[in-house]
Amino acid sequence: MIATRTAAVAGTFYPADPAALRHEVDELLAGASCDIDASPNTCRPKALIVPHAGYRFSGPTAAKAYRCLSPVSRDISRVIVIGPCHRIPLRGMAAPSAANFQTPLGDVPVDRQSIDRLVRQALVTVDDDAHQFEHSIEVQLPFLQRVLHEFTLLPLVVGNTPREHVTDVLRRLWGSGETLIVISTDLSHYHHYQDAQRLDKFTSTMIEGFDSRLTSEQACGSRAINGLLKLAEEAHLKLHTLDVRNSGDTAGDKDRVVGYGAYVIY
Repeated sequence: MIATRTAAVAGTFYPADPAALRHEVDELLAGASCDIDASPNTCRPKALIVPHAGYRFSGPTAAKAYRCLSPVSRDISRVIVIGPCHRIPLRGMAAPSAANFQTPLGDVPVDRQSIDRLVRQALVTVDDDAHQFEHSIEVQLPFLQRVLHEFTLLPLVVGNTPREHVTDVLRRLWGSGETLIVISTDLSHYHHYQDAQRLDKFTSTMIEGFDSRLTSEQACGSRAINGLLKLAEEAHLKLHTLDVRNSGDTAGDKDRVVGYGAYVIY
């Protein structure tokens, strides 16, 4: 077991300086709006689907999702963040052995009790190599640190595993109003701007219809999205699309873009 999983992409995907990072995240949140009444009595957010690129590319889209947490921020004490495994081949789902995840804004305690229970049930493995350099979970943490108060983190990366496996894991972690689920994913990769717009619009239509047959070509976190959509449909939850754009709209050229989407399930 390692005490702390150190930040791997501070200084590249987001600022390494705490003051600069705090300022950037707060500016992104201040410039974002939530299109639904995300309050405890009407549309309490249960899950978010958010992108995980560098903040200058996908930060405005991610901020729209995190802005929806403001009315319920004091209620949330546990966050499950699930992202794809970009760095190494992986079968199933993997948790870290770390007790904390580090960002320039401080350490986030890991929910070891829930991880240990999932390991005993043979639903996840412990694999620090899968987490060491993985950015899909890390880039979500500064947003969560600025929006929420005290919370524990349950970080999972998804490899080659069926949708039903993710659904089973999420069902066991579902909890109540104290638990938030964050699915970290980008949409289409490296298409021309107009082609990406068309592809991502189709993907969003599938997500909005709780169609849990997304492919990795549509979204790098498709397995996690599919697992969540299946469970959310069973629970008769609702979904709202907050934003869909791509890197050609933010900080990149339009020849080879990456798509980003923000969705809230409530």
